[in-house]
Amino acid sequence: MTTTTCEHIAELGPEPAPRTPEGCEDCLAAGGRWVHLRLCLSCGKVACCDSSPAKHASKHFADEGHPVIRSFEPGETWRWCFVDDTIV
Repeated sequence: MTTTTCEHIAELGPEPAPRTPEGCEDCLAAGGRWVHLRLCLSCGKVACCDSSPAKHASKHFADEGHPVIRSFEPGETWRWCFVDDTIV
């Protein structure tokens, strides 16, 4: 897996606490389901991945413009920048 640096990583502060550590915030509210979870590194929103039916992490980026997420799956530490469309 290739990693890249981007200007958005430098703009991040300390990692925020997950707002709903038990699962996707929007799926939990709507009674939906998810495949994998992502954590927004700007605000701490936990959202589902693009393999999930609702794709809440991508929707969160489209709505809020928060550029970087990280995997919220146990044992995974990778981060993704929506703006640069790359692993960072």
